[in-house]
Amino acid sequence: MRSLLHRTPRLKAHCLILRTTTMATSYSSSLLLPPSVSLNKSRNGSSLGFSVNRSRVSTNVSAGSQTTLNDSLFADYKPSSAFLFPGQGAQAIGMGKEAQSVAAAADLYTKANNILGYDLLDICVNGPKEKLDSTVISQPAIYVTSLAAVELLRVREGGEQIINSVDVTCGLSLGEYTALAFAGAFSFEDGLKLVKLRGEAMQAAADAAKSAMVSIIGLDSEKVQQLCDAANQEVEEADKVQIANFLCPGNYAVSGGLKGIEAVEAKAKSFKARMTVRLAVAGAFHTSFMEPAVSRLEAALASTEIRSPRIPVISNVDAQPHADPDTIKKILARQVTSPVQWETTVKTLLSKGLKSSYELGPGKVIAGIFKRVDKSASVENISA
Repeated sequence: MRSLLHRTPRLKAHCLILRTTTMATSYSSSLLLPPSVSLNKSRNGSSLGFSVNRSRVSTNVSAGSQTTLNDSLFADYKPSSAFLFPGQGAQAIGMGKEAQSVAAAADLYTKANNILGYDLLDICVNGPKEKLDSTVISQPAIYVTSLAAVELLRVREGGEQIINSVDVTCGLSLGEYTALAFAGAFSFEDGLKLVKLRGEAMQAAADAAKSAMVSIIGLDSEKVQQLCDAANQEVEEADKVQIANFLCPGNYAVSGGLKGIEAVEAKAKSFKARMTVRLAVAGAFHTSFMEPAVSRLEAALASTEIRSPRIPVISNVDAQPHADPDTIKKILARQVTSPVQWETTVKTLLSKGLKSSYELGPGKVIAGIFKRVDKSASVENISA
C-alpha cells in the first residue's frame, strides 16, 4: 500500500503550474553554461558539458575521473542573477519556432530528433496539442526549448554578458534537469536522454494506478494540510493524498489516489478554499505513486556522467544547492516521489539578495510565482 503521509520532502519529479484568472492552472514543474559552448577541460582532464566558449551551446561530455567533492560547496552562495527554467505544463503550440532563426538553437532540435527518434520541432510548432501535452513528449520539448532560449539570448545585444553574470540557477521539477545542463553537470544529449526516460517512467507509473492532482487556491499550506488530513480520514490507504507541490502562497497542488482527490475537492469549500482546479496530468506526480519510476531513473543516472555544477543549482527536493555528483544523482532519482519545494526556493533566493532573474523557455508561470511571493521581484521572460 502506498502511504502518502510523509511530511518530509522525499525527492520529486514534475511541477505544477497554476494560473488563476491571469494565471491559468496547469502542471509545470535549467541552466546552460554561459557563453557558447566548446568543451572546456576540468583540472582532471575531463570535459565539462555545456562549457563556456562564447558561440553556442556545446553538448558532449567525455568520461573522466571525478574528484570527490564536498556537497556543501555552494552552501553559502550569494545570488545576484538567476536563470529559471519551467516545468511540465508550460508547453504551448508554436514554441521552438523562433529558435529556428538562430543556428545554435536550431541545432539543438536536430540533435534532439536523433536521440528521440521523432521530429520534436514539428510537434512543438504544429501539435497536435494532445500529443504535445503528453508526459512523454512535453518533458523533452520543454527541456530542449528552454536551452534553445539560452541561445536566442546569447545572440541578443548584451545577451552574452547576461549569461556570464548568472551565478545561480534552478528549475521547476523537470526544469531542474535543464538547470543542471546549463550549469555543466551533464551534456545536452545526456540530459535529454534522462528527461526522455523520466517522462516514460512517470507515464508508466501513472498508468499503473488511478491517481490525480488538484490545485487548491486561496489557502495557506497549513490549511491545505488540514484539508488533506480530513480527506484521508474518508478513504483507503491506497487513495490517500498529500501536498505534492508547494508552489507559492495561496497555490498548492495535492496529489494522490483518485478517490482521495475527489474527497479533497468535495471538502475544499468548507475549508474556505477559493477554488480547486483538477490538473491535466497523467497521475499523482511527486508522491509514492511514482515509486515504480525511481528504479528506472536510478539505473539511468548510474550510467550517466555527472559532474559538479559550475554554479549552484537549487534542488526541488530540499531547496538547497548540491555539489557532489553522487548526491545529485540520488536527489534526481527521488525527486519524482518528493514534494516540490518551490515556494521555499523562491523565498530563499529573494531573501539572499537576488537582484535579477530570467525565465527561459515557454510560458511565464515562474514570473507569476515570483510576483506572488514579492510584487517587486523582477523576472524577464526569454522565450524560443
